[in-house]
Amino acid sequence: MATLRKWLLHSVDYLTPPVFIIVNPAAGRGSALPRLNALRAAFTERQLGGIYETTQSGDEERVTALALARGARTIVAVGGDGTCSRIANAVLRTANTCRLAVLPAGTGNDFAKTLGVTAYGPEQIKELVSSDRTAEVDVGFADGQFFLNSCGFGFDASVLEATSRVRFLKGDAVYIYSALQQLFTYRGIDVSPSGAQGAKRGRMLMVTVSNGRFLGGAFKIAPHASVLDGKLDACFFSDAGVVERVKLFLGALRGTHLGMPSVSSAGVRELTLTFADKPKMEMDGELRTARSRTVELKCIPGALSVLATPGAPA
Repeated sequence: MATLRKWLLHSVDYLTPPVFIIVNPAAGRGSALPRLNALRAAFTERQLGGIYETTQSGDEERVTALALARGARTIVAVGGDGTCSRIANAVLRTANTCRLAVLPAGTGNDFAKTLGVTAYGPEQIKELVSSDRTAEVDVGFADGQFFLNSCGFGFDASVLEATSRVRFLKGDAVYIYSALQQLFTYRGIDVSPSGAQGAKRGRMLMVTVSNGRFLGGAFKIAPHASVLDGKLDACFFSDAGVVERVKLFLGALRGTHLGMPSVSSAGVRELTLTFADKPKMEMDGELRTARSRTVELKCIPGALSVLATPGAPA
């Protein structure tokens, strides 16, 4: 009986399609490649179907398509939020059920926080991949793209743009430093929302639409958000003076900003935002310009299979 059981387990393992690793060498300002070597060593040759390194921004979708064509059932992303987002976009566009695991190696690693793997090393990720801790999480959709964690307008996008000029810091400090720089100079943005109860048209400091709870690594921008509830958490920050902006900054770090007079929030399944011009927008830590001055956002429940730690995702 023991021999039969061993043979059956071996057969199931043999028939299970291999794991593919996709790494962005530029992620985390060079922190991804050292983690890749240890991750490669954690898997046996039979378990590992292939390793792809991206060669330029946006290359994740091309190499993900290659992995899926070779029968990948699990992809381990080694990188940050942008890397995870582009891999997920490729998986979602093919309606594939491939699982996504994350070895965090980015700047903010917000999606990794949602999955509970920010402190995980290569061996722990290997164990997670070998487990059956699969969850189907919601994703957002806006401006023709899926997003895993967040989509932001106004101050959020301005801060992200400023981070590209900060070369002497790493991790959460990059976003915090850039946010402090922008806090006293950003002029706000005019927004007309539709679909969020209580939200009014006017001059905003920032609008965030969140699937996960974190933004920029350190900010608890949507403390009540869940990737399992079929909704996105929209947060509207009215433009304010310097003193109020400082209070908002500190509140967002702690996740206590939702009770402030200049902040309103709502859980939404769909939301439309209209701007005076095509807005710059942050989407999963990547900066882009919207295709239109009207941006429609929606939640797609349970669309993506992920590997998460016990108790996550939330």
